Amino acid sequence: MRATPDFLIEGSSTDQLPILLAQGLGKQVGFGHETLTILEQVNFSLVAGSSLAIVGASGSGKSTLLGLLAGLDTPSQGQVSLLGQSLNTLDEDGRARLRAAHVGFVFQSFQLLPSLSALDNVALPLELNGRKDAQREAAALLERVGLGERIHHRPKELSGGEQQRVALARAFVTRPKLLFADEPTGNLDTQTGERIIDLLFSLNVEVGTTLVLVTHDERLAARCGSRLRLAGGKVIERELLP
Repeated sequence: MRATPDFLIEGSSTDQLPILLAQGLGKQVGFGHETLTILEQVNFSLVAGSSLAIVGASGSGKSTLLGLLAGLDTPSQGQVSLLGQSLNTLDEDGRARLRAAHVGFVFQSFQLLPSLSALDNVALPLELNGRKDAQREAAALLERVGLGERIHHRPKELSGGEQQRVALARAFVTRPKLLFADEPTGNLDTQTGERIIDLLFSLNVEVGTTLVLVTHDERLAARCGSRLRLAGGKVIERELLP
């Protein structure tokens, strides 16, 4: 019997197809003769243009859930559908192609290539997709995030906040339909983090991306349209935010 999501998040309607759908999602890992449950029976759907914060204490399963939703890991039970495509039916290469075409990522650790300039880091996703205008588009977006004069600097020559702005530009340069952000301000001081979040939400509106944000910061979560709270691998709260 097909599982039914018990939570239609912000903006959802029964006649609108979700951009992201989790059905009966679970994850267990084995340790010798024991099995540890990391996630259990996660159900929700998210429609295009909305924003979701996944919150919870350390060890609650937030990052594991994000990995499953993005197809970076495979569930032990249930399924994830992204843009109407079940990730369960795709192999690793198929999931990678789907991500490359439609998904952006922002991580706590920036994940920039240290040997490349800011310009080349941002242009790389477009170049991998065969775009001839990759350098021009990358330069324009770096200008948009306030780094127009730093495009030839490598990551080690940039501050933490500047590196995260490069990471944001790289995430948005392909105009992704879905953006996953995992603790994007975790390595930044409060003031710098707030500027990065303002920029993240501004770019999200400009590009029209659907946002899934993993965070332990309640103030940051409150800026999203809906919230999913985890504890011990289970959903304990679902809420539409004002």
